[in-house]
Amino acid sequence: MGYFQDTDHLYSSLGGFFKLLSSDDQIGPKLLSSNLKLQFNYKDPDGFIYIDLSGEEPQFYFGEQPSKPDVEMTMKAETAHKFWQGKVNLPVALARREITAKGPIPKILKLLPIIKPAYKLYPDYISKT
Repeated sequence: MGYFQDTDHLYSSLGGFFKLLSSDDQIGPKLLSSNLKLQFNYKDPDGFIYIDLSGEEPQFYFGEQPSKPDVEMTMKAETAHKFWQGKVNLPVALARREITAKGPIPKILKLLPIIKPAYKLYPDYISKT
């Protein structure tokens, strides 16, 4: 079994972390400027998180899809956990199909420099959840 005990734990942990990032003074405005609708599909435990960055404020949905996402990424929940620890290189994971993506991949890759500071935030955040 991976880090996440069940879908609720996945939603509270990763969903809470996404909300933290969106409220960060440095990261949040840059994410919002991407104007993307993202859906992260997770396995083991199963669930998905939809993030709408197309408005004035980010919107988060857990287990529901209000509209078609621009980008959809699918991975094991444990892969996501390792990614936010800085242990998964996104381009390599995409090439190895550890993470699959639908949509404009270059737009996702442009987010990598924006979220790089999150790798330092995640371990402290996750230790409190």
